[in-house]
Amino acid sequence: MFDNIGLIFTSLMRGLPATVLATVGGIALTVVLSFVAGLALLAPSRTVRFFTRVYVEGFRGTSEVVQLFWIVFVLPVLVGFEFIPLVAGIIVLGLNHGAYGAEIVRGAVQAVPQPQHEGAIALSLGPVDRMVRVVLPQAVVEMLPSFNNLFIQLLKGTALLYFISAGEITERGQLLAPALPISQLVPIYVLELLIYLLLAVLITIGMRWLERVGARKLGRRPARRGRSTALAGTAT
Repeated sequence: MFDNIGLIFTSLMRGLPATVLATVGGIALTVVLSFVAGLALLAPSRTVRFFTRVYVEGFRGTSEVVQLFWIVFVLPVLVGFEFIPLVAGIIVLGLNHGAYGAEIVRGAVQAVPQPQHEGAIALSLGPVDRMVRVVLPQAVVEMLPSFNNLFIQLLKGTALLYFISAGEITERGQLLAPALPISQLVPIYVLELLIYLLLAVLITIGMRWLERVGARKLGRRPARRGRSTALAGTAT
């Protein structure tokens, strides 16, 4: 069963850079869109809130695969511009998970205790200063556990880029499968699971570190978690 383990591992590793790039790029776009859309959901303007809600519900309520097909196959027909598959994947991952992240940001900002807002007003801080200097520093710390789960979901979502031939790990495994007997398929999928698990653990470690740093800056004691909860996000 493990006769071709070296070949399988080498083939999957060729897809690792694309998976990492899609994950990092998707996370960066997710963070930007999460904060922009999350704060827009709290904007005084009903028009801004309406169009932001359309974006959030539109991407949360439709399939990522269909979104991928739209940007890769439909959009070039409509506008005459074609995206590189990996770039298209990053855009869809960012747009999709940014819609979920917007609700995380909105909820965390609204969860900041009202006395904090009132204290900032008493200090004669303007709306922008109140948000940047008082509200967001506290809200961001509360967002981190939810963003940890969201980023792991995004990592696992990179497997969908197989449908547009972006060259990531899942596609490398699927391209290798027809050349091997059925008995050799088990190592392919075991190694794929282990690679995704390792990447998810690295994301969790990074986010736990940010939680500790944020808690210290706010003068809080970092929450203690059991060893098993460090991997909790991988089960979502």
